Amino acid sequence: MKLYSTNNKALRVSFQEAVFNALPQDKGLYMPEVIPQLDPFFIQNIQQYSLQEIALAVASALIGDDIPKADLKKIVDDAINFDAPVKFLNAETAVLELFHGPSYAFKDFGARFMSRIMGYFSQKGDQLLDVLVATSGDTGGAVALGFLGVEGTRVTILYPKGKVSKVQEEQLTTNGQNIRALEVDGTFDDCQALVKEAFNDRELNSVLRLTSANSINISRLIPQTFYYFWAYAQLKAQGISEVVFTVPSGNFGNIGAGLLAYKMGLPVTHFVAGTNVNDTVPRFLRSGNYEPKPSVQTLANAMDVGNPSNWVRIQDMFDGDLEHLRGMVSSYTYDDVATEQAMKELYEKYNYIACPHTAIAYLASEAYRRDTPGTYASVFLSTAHPCKFPDAIDEAVFAKVTLPKGAVDLSNKPKLATDLKVRYEDFKAYLLASR
Repeated sequence: MKLYSTNNKALRVSFQEAVFNALPQDKGLYMPEVIPQLDPFFIQNIQQYSLQEIALAVASALIGDDIPKADLKKIVDDAINFDAPVKFLNAETAVLELFHGPSYAFKDFGARFMSRIMGYFSQKGDQLLDVLVATSGDTGGAVALGFLGVEGTRVTILYPKGKVSKVQEEQLTTNGQNIRALEVDGTFDDCQALVKEAFNDRELNSVLRLTSANSINISRLIPQTFYYFWAYAQLKAQGISEVVFTVPSGNFGNIGAGLLAYKMGLPVTHFVAGTNVNDTVPRFLRSGNYEPKPSVQTLANAMDVGNPSNWVRIQDMFDGDLEHLRGMVSSYTYDDVATEQAMKELYEKYNYIACPHTAIAYLASEAYRRDTPGTYASVFLSTAHPCKFPDAIDEAVFAKVTLPKGAVDLSNKPKLATDLKVRYEDFKAYLLASR
């Protein structure tokens, strides 16, 4: 597998290099030199395969000979050891639940796969691998659990102070061992900017072996395609072959993975991006002008992203053709009032308890259905377990949430976090002090 930078298509690097050096020096993002097409027979008969078999087929097509298939199978079977079920709310609308992994969020797919890929490529005696990750909520917990205890790695997680939920923070700050948490007095965009600056700091990179665990890392994007194929397989098993996916979108890695799956041959009718008031992409799709703005805190905190990194990948997949992109992706924006109303509606109408991100996806799926009637199945993605959002969900409804045992255990562990101002010099000093 060869990859290029979205800022330099003449550049070519190996998959291993792209995994460990997640961000090209030209500040682009890595993309496959060629997006492979899956065998049409496989797609037509996809309902016959398990999630792990589908994941292996997709990963093999993308990664190629960089990892022998027998080794890749071991990685897939170990990393993707939980389900992602499609559950219908009514005859035409379903939810794809992506929170059945260890951190109760869709990020488990990417984080667990990535950690095992890095472990596979790492050799004994190699310099310690410093994994840097900025999180607006769920990424950090998934990465922490994915890398916890992985020999030869050290993870530093930056999260915005006061802008993640209690369970999310506990997943970031109670691990110890090789996991470190930095509580940044700023926004997610500030955290992300600090991480990006570190990767572009030649002096720092000459001393430390840095890599990223954010969705900018190609090894996180690949496994996120798996559940789109798996969802389609579940639909095919029920005689359904036409689907519109609605994705709650913040940094746009999740919907980017769906579009990559589409480019590989998954027959998706359309994609819908649901956002909170951080609406940089919806405004772009309307006006054609990409104008990032500072992120605003909302109930759907994992989507509080003002300048989504992965949007450049999506534009790259469509060769910058805005009309083509508009033909495949629609977008809707909702504020906290609408989000709360949607959570209430899901519970009252379907007895379904949803997190704020899932509620926004539900709203966007309903809006697209009104705007574009059809015979398709509307599948919206549920990206996090509702237990992570006690402050966002109605108290009486939240009381009915069954807490996973792991979430209960977290509350009894001490918080381990270091305060950090939004100053790159301080962040650099922290990293260098721990060499």
